[in-house]
Amino acid sequence: MKDLSTSHLLGIKDLNQNDIEIIFNTADSFKEVINRPIKKVPTLRDVTIANLFFENSTRTKLSFELAQKRLSADIINFSAGSSSVKKGETLIDTANNILSMKVDMLVMRHPNSGAAKFLAKKTNTVIINAGDGTHEHPTQALLDTYSIREKLGNVEGRKVALIGDIKHSRVALSNIFALKKLGAQVMVCGPTTLIPKYIKELGVLVENNLEKALKWCDVANMLRIQLERQDIQYFPSLREYTYQFQLNREILNKIQKPITILHPGPVNRGIEITSEIADSEHSLILNQVENGVAIRMAIIYLLAGSINRS
Repeated sequence: MKDLSTSHLLGIKDLNQNDIEIIFNTADSFKEVINRPIKKVPTLRDVTIANLFFENSTRTKLSFELAQKRLSADIINFSAGSSSVKKGETLIDTANNILSMKVDMLVMRHPNSGAAKFLAKKTNTVIINAGDGTHEHPTQALLDTYSIREKLGNVEGRKVALIGDIKHSRVALSNIFALKKLGAQVMVCGPTTLIPKYIKELGVLVENNLEKALKWCDVANMLRIQLERQDIQYFPSLREYTYQFQLNREILNKIQKPITILHPGPVNRGIEITSEIADSEHSLILNQVENGVAIRMAIIYLLAGSINRS
């Protein structure tokens, strides 16, 4: 087994291209495992993993849990809504209380950017970032780029457009880092108000016209409008946004070329994408969900070598 250059997964920014290739190659093996009749391997027997979710989640939480169970790990699930966090307990106290129960690894989603990095500095355990605020969502970016590799053969040289709410999307930032490290060209597209001011410094193209972005790209990753993170109104109305930035049959007929379509979920059908397109043969949305389990199995397996047993 080849080792990663890091003992945590806090963000794509901390990985190098070789790390990503190791994760992909390991995920290839685990994808074979999860598609056979007996889907479980005894690899992480006697390893205990705690899932700390301070924000709501469906796909990411279930995907991590299933990945851990497929690897035969023991699991503790923590939900902030029904915990002592409601009584004022701090993040570090919560983590230390859980770690005192001899937990080997923490998977954490948190509403504050930098929470995973903070915990990695303050504790002596392996941390996997399952999304922190508007900062990063590394496992989502890895499964997205893995899905592109699986569908198109490689990521290098591909033109990928990230379309939607770039400003509030941790998926967008992690995808930019991952795609650039793998040699893809990246464009962001959305209303001017939802594109960060200095994003060009990350080496991406910026476009405010959906049709032009679609004509340019090979892959379109559609991002939802994150109304829960918006403290002001960034566009006149959802109807206006839908008119300008919805991926639908009409606009795809105009560009007259096949495009591979991704979406990290949850999908707001009828807003950023129509049901017809989300469920079409060009959509990899369900492939992404399946690949998410294999990618997370690979990450947990590779980082398990960093567990401090002393």
